[in-house]
Amino acid sequence: MGFFNKIKEGLKKTKSNFINKINSAIKIFSKIDEELFEELEELLITSDVGALASQRICDDLRKIVKKESIKDPNSVKQALKDILIEILEGDCNLNIEPPPSVILVIGVNGVGKTTTIGKLAAKLKNDGKNVILGAADTFRAAAIDQLEIWAERSGVDIVKHQQGSDPAAVVFDTICAAKSRDKDIVICDTAGRLHNKTNLMNELGKIERVIKRELPNASKEVLLVLDATTGQNAINQAKGFLSFAEVTGIILTKLDGTAKGAVVLAIKEELGIPVKFIGLGEQIDDLQPFSAKQFVDAIFEE
Repeated sequence: MGFFNKIKEGLKKTKSNFINKINSAIKIFSKIDEELFEELEELLITSDVGALASQRICDDLRKIVKKESIKDPNSVKQALKDILIEILEGDCNLNIEPPPSVILVIGVNGVGKTTTIGKLAAKLKNDGKNVILGAADTFRAAAIDQLEIWAERSGVDIVKHQQGSDPAAVVFDTICAAKSRDKDIVICDTAGRLHNKTNLMNELGKIERVIKRELPNASKEVLLVLDATTGQNAINQAKGFLSFAEVTGIILTKLDGTAKGAVVLAIKEELGIPVKFIGLGEQIDDLQPFSAKQFVDAIFEE
């Protein structure tokens, strides 16, 4: 399956939920008026776009309709598509040059964090990078075991300690191994819980200090994994992490299993953080780099 077709297939449920509602609304109206804009805004909100993003989209739509003197409601769809692409565009590339670089991956248990790390490692290895994983989510033995399985599947090295070990010590040993084995990228699984923010802040703070001491000039990404099936709850979860972590990008998982994929618009509008990858299935190659144009094209394609 081609790259675009994989995205289109993965977004099938979101497309059905989102664009079908838009098409139905446009067919009802014979002219463009305030009632149409209000209907579209309500549909966007109920499609998990979020109140802020929905308001911005409709405000921008009003301006375009007025500026370009659009009269036919069917022409609104192309203008809407252009607005969505504009909102979602941004720097979605990983900051991993020059090597060695560090990627910290955070997110609550159950969002697909460990699986995502395995898929990301496989992708980066296929791109020619030498990758090493650090099992620094030491709160659960299952997380360590699962990451070890993914390291084997992806064909990359892993550093692990026993359950309950100091996560910062795992990161230290992973960085030391990366230096000695000439690795390009260190990916660390961290922070699998959010219920105790003080402990989590201390944990991430120690990890940050280890990285700055051992790799002071390294490029660094902090990627937050969110579950698309939770819709607007993903925004609240993200705000919880953003209160104490400098997140540089979002990975949105489980898009293939939900009709709530339009939450990506709410994420970008409310958090101001780019979505860098999307998860579209269970296979090892189902983690795809995010492209605003391809995402919107996949939803709007007839």
